[in-house]
Amino acid sequence: METQATYNYKVVRQFAFMTVVWGVVGMLVGAYIASLLIWPDLSGGIPWLSYGRLRPLHTNAVIFAFGGSGLFATSYYVVQRTCHVRIFSDRLAAFTFWGWQAVILSVAITYPLGISYNKQYAEMEWPIALLIAVVWVAYAIVFFGTIAKRKVKHIYVANWFYGAFILTIAVLHITNHLCLPVTWTKSYPLFAGAQDAMIQWWYGHNAVGFFLTAGFLGIMYYFVPKQAERPVYSYRLSVVHFWALIFTYMWAGPHHLQYTALPDWAQSLGMVFSLILLAPSWGGMINGMMTMSGAWTKLRDDPILKFMIVALSFYGMSTFEGPMMSIKTVNALSHYTDWKIGHVHSGALGWVGLITMGSIYYLLPRVFGRTEMWSKKLIELHFWIATLGIVLYISSLWIAGVMEGLMWRATNPDGTLTYAFVEVTKATRPYYMIRLAGGLLYLSGMLIMLYNSIRTVAAGQPADARIPAVPAAAH
Repeated sequence: METQATYNYKVVRQFAFMTVVWGVVGMLVGAYIASLLIWPDLSGGIPWLSYGRLRPLHTNAVIFAFGGSGLFATSYYVVQRTCHVRIFSDRLAAFTFWGWQAVILSVAITYPLGISYNKQYAEMEWPIALLIAVVWVAYAIVFFGTIAKRKVKHIYVANWFYGAFILTIAVLHITNHLCLPVTWTKSYPLFAGAQDAMIQWWYGHNAVGFFLTAGFLGIMYYFVPKQAERPVYSYRLSVVHFWALIFTYMWAGPHHLQYTALPDWAQSLGMVFSLILLAPSWGGMINGMMTMSGAWTKLRDDPILKFMIVALSFYGMSTFEGPMMSIKTVNALSHYTDWKIGHVHSGALGWVGLITMGSIYYLLPRVFGRTEMWSKKLIELHFWIATLGIVLYISSLWIAGVMEGLMWRATNPDGTLTYAFVEVTKATRPYYMIRLAGGLLYLSGMLIMLYNSIRTVAAGQPADARIPAVPAAAH
């Protein structure tokens, strides 16, 4: 049949375009809540416009709507291309798209209304959490089903990272959302106290480790070599990187709970594994960078490569900073400060954001029958605006965070605190202004990307590439 002779790019097109749309929405909400930290009365006292309700909406929109849609789009594209087969089930793939959009819209409605849970990155109430689990199981069936019917014996390393991300997120999500529903809009966690905190940060940090790292490393291992037109620098290193990363990441969660009621041995274990994590993380970063050997001159004229290589730079920086901040003495200064927020956003905006944008710029024209995006100059403009925005954002929060930590711990000769909390808050205001400026620049870049994407889609037309014939020896 003709349908079996082509890849299914329809679901890729849908997720790719929605990645850009949700990116704009997520960054817009982020800019608004950053404004609330400077002008608290901006919400006009309206509860559903308050910081407490919209902050989790922002994090979920950026992580699951923008980042998640990017992962769906790229994984469906990569698994078909590297396995030389059409996706396992067109209907299940379509279900994952519409199901995921339903999840996002449900979150966008319930969070501002105050219908949410009390766990970081897992604030959705149980009906939405249940829908996520169903969509995720369908996603796993589609992805691993495609690998099972592949026409090539070898499983490319990008698919190993995607596979680990899919399996681990399923386990994390289901375990962390075990709860006792009491109404359709309220439930209570099955765990309590320190155990609940431990489960939450086992989930929370591995949401970073597998959703925001392993999945996006799958993107890196496919799209950087493709855009650079070079093979991966070391395939052996990529395999070592995979196994070392997925083993080590699972143990790092307790570093979020330093100086809490969690047993001291668990805190120390999280710190030790966080420090070990530096090795596989930098191994992957170096592997991606060295893939550019012999092709560095391409960076002069290729803005898509600029997105990807600078993303790798932020990945390297964030995965150095994270282990450093897990050290107890450093954590005593950094925890609960804006330094933490700066660290998170160097990873989210710098690594996740830029690698996603680069991959979508590569992918979008190809699934709409074009050789490149509508405007290369707009991609270049987007890159510089986004990069400047990130630098302003994270540097201002690094300074604010260190200042906060030092002011909080400052004492007078008689042992009393030198500064009242409100004095510390007032001192951070100028840095919050700079952070907002950086966020608005990043949002402007997303708006440029949306315009460029709309023009690209309008100029092209949906196109599903033919599946190449595979020699018998490759079966």
